[in-house]
Amino acid sequence: MPSAAERTRTLVQSTCSAVLLIPGASVTRPDQLMPEARSVGPDGEIFLVFPSDSPAVRAATHAQDDELAAVLELTDVAPVSVPNRIRGRAWVSGWVTCVPGVTEPGRMMVRLEVGEASVDDLWGAEDVEPEEFARAHPDPLVCHEAELLQHLHSGHGDQVRALYTLLGERAEDVRRAGDQAVPLALDRFGLRVRFTRAGGGAPADRSFDARFEFPEPVRDVVGLRRAMHTLFEAAAE
Repeated sequence: MPSAAERTRTLVQSTCSAVLLIPGASVTRPDQLMPEARSVGPDGEIFLVFPSDSPAVRAATHAQDDELAAVLELTDVAPVSVPNRIRGRAWVSGWVTCVPGVTEPGRMMVRLEVGEASVDDLWGAEDVEPEEFARAHPDPLVCHEAELLQHLHSGHGDQVRALYTLLGERAEDVRRAGDQAVPLALDRFGLRVRFTRAGGGAPADRSFDARFEFPEPVRDVVGLRRAMHTLFEAAAE
C-alpha cells in the first residue's frame, strides 16, 4: 500500500482543491486563499502561486523576516458520483515566505516550509514527518486518475461490476440485480471499487469498498492497462 507520505505528496501534487489557511489574514472570499498552482521543491518545500493582491501574498509580504504560520488544507473528492464522495483530506502546516521575483504579471509565488503534515483518507489517518514528505514521490497515475476512473465507469461499468466475483464470501452481497459498482480510487498498487447494494436504508449503510490489488505495482498507463486486463480476465473466469 502507499505510505502516508506518498499519499500526502500525491494530494499536494494532484488537482484536488486546496486552501492556504493563515491565522489573522483578512479574507472576503474563501477562493482568495486557493492557490492557482502548486508544486513541490527538491527539499520538500511547497510552492504556491496566487494573484499578487491575494491575502496570502499580502500576509507573507508584511511578515517580512518573521515566521508566518499557515496550513495548506487539501480536500480530495472522487471524480465519479458515489455515496460519501470525499475520499480524503490532508493538512500540511509550516511557515510561509514570499519567493523573490514574479512568476508572471499579476501573480506571485509563496513558499511553504513544511513543519508537519497529516492525512485522513481511504487508507486511514496518519501523521507524516517533513523528511518523509520530502523523500516521497507522488503516485505515477495522479495526473491521469480522474480521467481513468471516469473512463472505467462509463466505458467498462459491466467489467468493473463483475469484479465482485473476486470477493469470495462477500460476492453474495452484490450479486443481486440493481446493485452498483463504481471505480472510486486508482493508484499504482490497485483499484478501489465502491459497491452499493440496492434496497432500502441509507446509502452509507448499503455501501462498502473493496480493494483489488494488481499483480505488481504499475509505473504508467501502459502498465495499468495490462493490470486491469488481468483483473477483468480473472473476474470473468
